[in-house]
Amino acid sequence: MAGNGIANGARAALLAVQGLSLSAGLAAGLAAGPARAQGPVPAQPPAQAAAPQSVAPASAPAGPSEPVTRAGYFYIGGRYQKLGDKTVMVGQMFVQSRSPARITQAYPVVMVHGLAQTGVNYLATADGRPGWVQRFVEKGYPVYVVDQVGRGRSGTNPEVYGPYDRLGTRSLERTHTAPEVYDLYPQAKLHTRWPGGAGVPGNAAFDQFFASQVPFLANSQQTEELVDPALLALLEKIGPAILITHGQAALFGWAASDARPDLVKAHVAVEPNGPPFFDVQFRGGKEFWEKTGDGRARAYGLTRMPLTFDPPVKAPEDLIVAQQAKGSDAKGSDAKGSEAKGGDPKGGDGRIRCWLQGEPVRALPNLAKVPTVVVTAEASFHATYDECTIAFLTQAGAKPDVVRLADQGLHGNGHMMMLETNSDAVADVLAGWIAGRVK
Repeated sequence: MAGNGIANGARAALLAVQGLSLSAGLAAGLAAGPARAQGPVPAQPPAQAAAPQSVAPASAPAGPSEPVTRAGYFYIGGRYQKLGDKTVMVGQMFVQSRSPARITQAYPVVMVHGLAQTGVNYLATADGRPGWVQRFVEKGYPVYVVDQVGRGRSGTNPEVYGPYDRLGTRSLERTHTAPEVYDLYPQAKLHTRWPGGAGVPGNAAFDQFFASQVPFLANSQQTEELVDPALLALLEKIGPAILITHGQAALFGWAASDARPDLVKAHVAVEPNGPPFFDVQFRGGKEFWEKTGDGRARAYGLTRMPLTFDPPVKAPEDLIVAQQAKGSDAKGSDAKGSEAKGGDPKGGDGRIRCWLQGEPVRALPNLAKVPTVVVTAEASFHATYDECTIAFLTQAGAKPDVVRLADQGLHGNGHMMMLETNSDAVADVLAGWIAGRVK
């Protein structure tokens, strides 16, 4: 076990990073680079620093080769509420922290999971390899991993939050772990990266993955109403940070970027919830998709909760929705018509036809302040519509970067890329983008 000098040095280094800035002396002191992490040493999380402070890097480890990491947890948000004859806490969010002995990066990373999942997605892969938390800690980042409010380690409470839902094996197989078996969209057959072959029951990695699934709030808007303020409270506690969101979690990333662009130094949106405005479902064949219902799934395009548009939007109806013409290229400039029904639903190259803003187009000035990248896997169902999210952001002036894993030489990945056989390589692509965009 490391001595108190190491523990105190790591604690002080983490406090410095959580401040508003790094001093020149501290930056120079940390220039030696990241140290590889080994097993965590349980500890309570450090309190928020009152002001930036300069500290020396952590001492050398007591062991022969690798330094220890610091690990802990805390809860953010939450309030007491009377429930019948008892008092309970509601709205709290679990946050797990891990930090390298030597912090070399100016901002921590906050990882937020998607639908039916918890933060364990980032801790390790389903076949037992180290996860994205380990990879980013090795690169010198403090990392915070959350469980959404009302889910997992944050606590489930139907008495307070209302009905819950959960996904069955077939739902996850079709789009997350074995899309090649079902072939419901053109890219599905390219999927090769689930550990041990197709991710179906009996595959050991799938069995582990499915064991990690948890009930989630059936009311999607209520989820945003609960998680948005908790994530903001976390950012206000730890200071400016880099968000990595996956799937559903992009909803909270957009909201945080909109509310506090000063605290979101970058948003890595890994296959963000979409497409804008409507949900779609896949059925295979030539016309492989269809819109799910006539009501807008995300009233404000990216989210169900209001965003800061310019000119202002007083109600969702102020946003005119227009579907792209047949054969359009999802560049954000060719939306025509209205909320189209019928017609040929098939886009080019296995893509859907996007719903974007019609005239007058409103900007999203706060999102435009946050460096953002949309990351898409080659074989994921998101390959059919992430370009719609990119087009929507571009149309609103946000100018996101785009990373397609296939363009980086990473082929065969699906939606759960952080659990697949090349998960470290995917993490390295994300870290490379961060290094190039976050100063």
